[in-house]
Amino acid sequence: MNRLTTAAARILTALSATVALVVGPVGAPRGDVPPPHADRADPRPVRSLFGKEIRRIPTTRPVVALTFNAAWDGAGVDTVLEVLRRRHAPATFFLTGQFAERHPTAARAMAAEHGIGNHSYSHPQFGGLTHREVVEEVSGADRAIRQATGAVPLPFFRFPYSATSVRGITEVNALGFADIEFTADTNGYLGTAGGMTVRKAVDRALAALTPGEIVQLHVGSADGHEPVLDARALPRIIDAVRARGFEIVDLRTLLVGRGAR
Repeated sequence: MNRLTTAAARILTALSATVALVVGPVGAPRGDVPPPHADRADPRPVRSLFGKEIRRIPTTRPVVALTFNAAWDGAGVDTVLEVLRRRHAPATFFLTGQFAERHPTAARAMAAEHGIGNHSYSHPQFGGLTHREVVEEVSGADRAIRQATGAVPLPFFRFPYSATSVRGITEVNALGFADIEFTADTNGYLGTAGGMTVRKAVDRALAALTPGEIVQLHVGSADGHEPVLDARALPRIIDAVRARGFEIVDLRTLLVGRGAR
C-alpha cells in the first residue's frame, strides 16, 4: 500500500510539473498581460466603461469633475490639496509612475484624500509603442503608484497628450482600465511663457461648462520654474462653477452609476 501511495505521489508531481511548464504557475499572467488585480473585487462597473473614450460624465445633472495630471514636479500639490480641502471639493489625480517614484510624499498626500489614476509610467506617445511597451507603461505605473502610496489606484487610465486610439483603448481595457480623458483643459501647464494666465485658465474651464464636464488641470510645471497657474486658478474655478449652479462631484461616480441620472 505504501509503494502504491508513493508511486501515485510521483505521478501527481510529474503531472503538476508538466502543467506548470505548459500554462505556468497558478495566478501567473498569460503572455505579457497581467491578471486582474485581486483587490479590485468587482470588475463589472469598470467594464461598462470599456470600448470608448470618456470625455464627460454621462448625465444631465449640473455636475463637474476636477482632475489633475501629475507628471513633472510637485510644486503645486500642497496648494491644490489645501484649496480642495477648504472648499470641500473632490478631485482625481492621474499620476505617472515616474512622478510617484520621484515624489512619493506628494503621491501619498494625494492618495490619502482623493482618488488616483494611471497616466502611464514615462508619459510617452502611445501611438508609437508596441503591445509589450504599452503593457510595460501601464503596469509599470500601476506598480510604482501602489508602492509610493500604499493605496489601490482607480481602474482609470488617461493617455499622455490625450493621444487616444481604438487600438490603444482596447489594449488599456484589456489591462483592466477605462480610458478617462477630459472635456476641457485649462492649459495652465503652458505657464506664462506659453501665453497663459490664471484668468485664461479659469475662462477655459468655464467656457466648456456643461453637465458632466471633466476638467483637466496639472500639478507642477513642465520646466520646474514657472508658477503653477492651475494651482492659482483652482479656487476661482471651484467658486465660479458653484456660482453657476453646478456641483463638484467625485469622478468615482462613474463606477457606481450615479453620474448618469
